[in-house]
Amino acid sequence: MEKSEYTTMAAVELRHWWYGGMRAITGALLAQPYGARRDLRILDAGCGTGGDALYLARYGHVIGLDFASEAAALVGERLPGRFARGSVLALPFADDSFDLVTSYDVLYHQDVPDEAPALAEARRVLSPDGRLLIRLPAYEWLRSRHDRQVHTRRRYTAGEARALLAAAGFTVERSTYALSLLFPLPALARLSERFTPDHGDESAMGIPAAPLNAALRVPLALEAAWLAQGGSLPFGLSIFCLAKSQKQARSSRRLRIAPAVPSAG
Repeated sequence: MEKSEYTTMAAVELRHWWYGGMRAITGALLAQPYGARRDLRILDAGCGTGGDALYLARYGHVIGLDFASEAAALVGERLPGRFARGSVLALPFADDSFDLVTSYDVLYHQDVPDEAPALAEARRVLSPDGRLLIRLPAYEWLRSRHDRQVHTRRRYTAGEARALLAAAGFTVERSTYALSLLFPLPALARLSERFTPDHGDESAMGIPAAPLNAALRVPLALEAAWLAQGGSLPFGLSIFCLAKSQKQARSSRRLRIAPAVPSAG
């Protein structure tokens, strides 16, 4: 991600309709397994500037992890004492340390050249009954200038995401697209870029006017309500997968933060 995008993200992610809608969908997918839980040990792997980790704190104790120095400087203010700098390719935690690992728009990144090691690390630090929740960008044909800004390596289909998780030893419980009701708008905007001038890497994360920002939350709230009832969405701008670690139980497990390994991710 371009360095300037971290500052922009920190400024908008607690108010922007897209971030709010994605968190509503996270809540819908976690409602069935964890709705009443407040004691989970959670790792937000690739936490960016910490907005999602703040949301996840309603389920228990959250640690945010990111490799970027720009993220470390910003997220430390939001998660004092709950941030670790490190790579998703070499997580600085002991085996079986977490009940839930989340990874939002991380595995697609150029600094993660292969998803398999990152998924193996997530599975290693999860408890035997733990779960992984990932979000990925959908459809390679939707690649846009924003992908250049955030250093996208690839985009996915839901089938490809499920296959990656299965190959890593996970059992997929839920899989769905998201941002489906509004899908024609971003799809048209991204396709139209091919015929409009490129004015450089201006951020795409600005907050629209308040009435529009509020209105754009409604379709995502409807999607979240549908997903909370067990439904799924057949297409969209993003993909969510919730998967179980399916590991054999160990005799004991405890959280330990080891020195971060200086690696990409």
